[in-house]
Amino acid sequence: MIEHLIPILAGTFGAAVPLIFAGLGELVTERTGVINLGVEGMMLIGAIAGFAAAAETGSGAAVGIPAGALAGAGIALVFGFFALSLAANQAACGLALTIFGIGLSAFIGQHYISYSLPGLKPIIIPLLSDIPVLGPIVFKQDAVVYLSLLAFAAIAWTLAKTRLGLLLKAIGESPEAAHAIGYPVISIRFGAVAFGGAMAGIAGAYLSTVYTPLWVQNMSAGRGWIAVALVVFASWKPARLMLGAYLFGAVTILQFHAQGLGIIVPVQFLASLPYVATIIVLVIISRDRRVLQNNLPASLGKPFLP
Repeated sequence: MIEHLIPILAGTFGAAVPLIFAGLGELVTERTGVINLGVEGMMLIGAIAGFAAAAETGSGAAVGIPAGALAGAGIALVFGFFALSLAANQAACGLALTIFGIGLSAFIGQHYISYSLPGLKPIIIPLLSDIPVLGPIVFKQDAVVYLSLLAFAAIAWTLAKTRLGLLLKAIGESPEAAHAIGYPVISIRFGAVAFGGAMAGIAGAYLSTVYTPLWVQNMSAGRGWIAVALVVFASWKPARLMLGAYLFGAVTILQFHAQGLGIIVPVQFLASLPYVATIIVLVIISRDRRVLQNNLPASLGKPFLP
């Protein structure tokens, strides 16, 4: 049993990385009162930008992931222009961004359909990787997996322990009050939106340059929507989001190992498991309105013009 469990748990870390980056970015964005439903589109833009940069330079993920972050941040600023500067409907702008990202990534990606990348070798940490069971699961991962843990720790600490975190929450609760005491609400929201876009771009670039190092059209496969759902699942708390990301990562990996474990079920059903789990979780959470109301940023989705 252990020989089957170890690869499933080890694979869960890699499968959760795109959800962690995209989810944490969207969480920070929503903490300021902005809801960006374009995470799927930003992930795809980051994926094709990262893959193109890696393929053209021959430098792999070392160049691809920063390129994905820049592309994600850039396209997020376009969303910010319409949703923040022009006070357009945030949900509509986000959906338009997703549609645009799907189309643009498919168009650019036509040139890279036959390309493949070397991927990223795991970092084997001496001594710790030799620990029975735990070592192969945790201490034989690629660099981006460890980076996702650092990103979680930094964001959780910033939101909970710093003045910046308190300011982001204050803007999300009452942008009018924050503006009245002199804070540049729109500029701070632009920063949060760009950060969320960069994180989504990293998530997409990880998919195309590390997790599946070749270009496949629409390769995010709905992970952007799951990331948005994870923010609600987590009640806008980073620790719960990490737990949810690993839960959905485990469900994703399980579908690949199910037949090896002797579980005879249709492949289509296994492929749908992450999305079915998303719906079930959201239904369960929506039943407890008190939890949502206590943690939901009061100005979420509401336009603000100073």
